[in-house]
Parts: sequence; C-alpha cells; structure tokens
Amino acid sequence: MDYDRLKTFQENIAKVIIGKPEVIKLTLVTFLARGHLLIEDVPGVGKTTLAMAFARSLQCSFKRIQLTPDLLPSDIIGVSIYNQKSKEFEFMKGPIFANIVLADEINRATPRTQSALLEAMGEKQVSVDGVTHKLEDPFFVVATLNPVEYHGTFPLPEAQLDRFTMKIRIGYPDFAEEKTVLEHQQYTHPLDHVKSQFEIQEMFKIQEEIKSVKVSNPVYDYILKIVEKTRNSDKTILGASPRGSIALYRTCQALAFLSERDFCLPDDVKKLASQVLAHRLIIHPRFAHNGITNEMVMQEILEEIEVPI
Repeated sequence: MDYDRLKTFQENIAKVIIGKPEVIKLTLVTFLARGHLLIEDVPGVGKTTLAMAFARSLQCSFKRIQLTPDLLPSDIIGVSIYNQKSKEFEFMKGPIFANIVLADEINRATPRTQSALLEAMGEKQVSVDGVTHKLEDPFFVVATLNPVEYHGTFPLPEAQLDRFTMKIRIGYPDFAEEKTVLEHQQYTHPLDHVKSQFEIQEMFKIQEEIKSVKVSNPVYDYILKIVEKTRNSDKTILGASPRGSIALYRTCQALAFLSERDFCLPDDVKKLASQVLAHRLIIHPRFAHNGITNEMVMQEILEEIEVPI
C-alpha cells in the first residue's frame, strides 16, 4: 500500500498551502475518486496555488486556462487547421488535453465557453467537426470561482455544477499561519521547492485500487437516504442527482483509503456529504431570501437522518 507516500504527498503540498491540511486532503480525495473540483473563495487565499502545487507533486501534464468573457470554446478544446502541404485538416489540441487542467475564474467565461467543459468533464472526450478525441487519463479539472465580483461574470448552470464532484472553500489563514506564509515568501515562492512525489501512472493504479474499498449495505442505504432527502426537502426545488450519489460513494471510498481502511464508515459519508451534495441543490427562493444556504440545508438533512451503527 502507498499510505506513507500519500501522507508525504499531502505534506509536500502543505509546505505551500499553510494550515489547510483538510483542504489538501479533500483535493486528493476528489482526484482519487476520479472527479473534478470546484474551489469557491475570495481572491488571494491560494486557490490557484493549491492546483499548481498539486500538479507539481505529480509527474503529469498540466495546463492552466485563464477564463475570460472573450474566450471561445475552440480556445479550450482546440481547432482543425488546414495544412497546405498535406492538403488535409489537422487537429491542434487545446489546453484541455492534459492530466490536470486548472480552469481559473470559470465564472468569467460565457455560457457557450463553459459548455465546452461539459463533455470533457462528463465523458473525458471532446468532439470537434464531428470527430471525437479522447482526453488523457487520469483527467482532473480544478476550477476556481470568485464569489465576490459579479461584474463580467456568468453564473454556472446546474448542469455544469453537477459535473463537479466536490465544491470546497479554503478560507483565510489565522495569525500564526499567515505569519508563516510571509516568512516562506522572503526569498523565493514555495512553489519553486515543490518536488514530484508520484508518477501519474502510480496514481492511476491507486485510483483503480480504491474501487475495491468495501461499502456495506447500511452505508449504501445511508448515502441514498441523504440524497433522497435532498429531493424531498421542503426547502429545495432541486435535489441531488444520481451523479451526486455516485460522487458521494466514490469519494467515501477514497477517504477510507486515505484513512488506511479497506471499508467505508458512516462517518465518511457524514464528513463528505455537504461538500459533495450542497452545490447540487437549488434552494426555494422564500428560504434563500431569508439567508438559508445550501450548506445549512445539508446540515439540517444530516441531523435528521439516523446514522447507521
């Protein structure tokens, strides 16, 4: 087992993202579950740095896409260009063709450009001029979202949000942690010292190994009861999808593996339910106007449903 190396992997990233071990673990859980991650937080807390540190800890291909309103789908996917010598069209791959793709400020792209990511994230392929092109495997999208600025931004549609396995926030560091951040920035950026810990094919094998983590019937039922409650709650217009059920199931397997277990516990489900399901809900306007958030609804649901023993 690679438990010790996975711990070292997280410690390596923790040298850059100070005081946020849980954020680093959730990022790794999402990757091991073969999902995609959405990071929503205010500017300057390390969203982009987290993705870059993660990529540098792996020997893999990495591309960053800075999304803007004038960006076109072809700027992400690629385009067919006519070669005068061969007299044939050649497909020039876009930045989506990488193991880890950072989609920075995804809500600044137009809905048309956002939709270019839908097929890639859902099917791990893109279609150009009627031809399907497979993406690299593993394929991991980390998208950042700024919740503060609304000028020149486009809200993510429900179909796009549902493609993200998990949505997390980083938050501000405390006084001591921020002092450490300043000290580490004195001469060079900490990213310059991040070393590769795994080859991408090693991580691919771990992703496959995680599928064998056992999930008992009571844990299955617990997952499904939570998802069903999101659909039947009087506070929601739209509950979690079956894709959300699968995402919670897979991330629980990954979390159990990182906890050095070959079986899932109900506590794994309870710990991850909000990050995996909350962003998939649509709250009824009369509750949303009163300040009720998706996370609050998820917390209420978790308190209502009995945890299996």
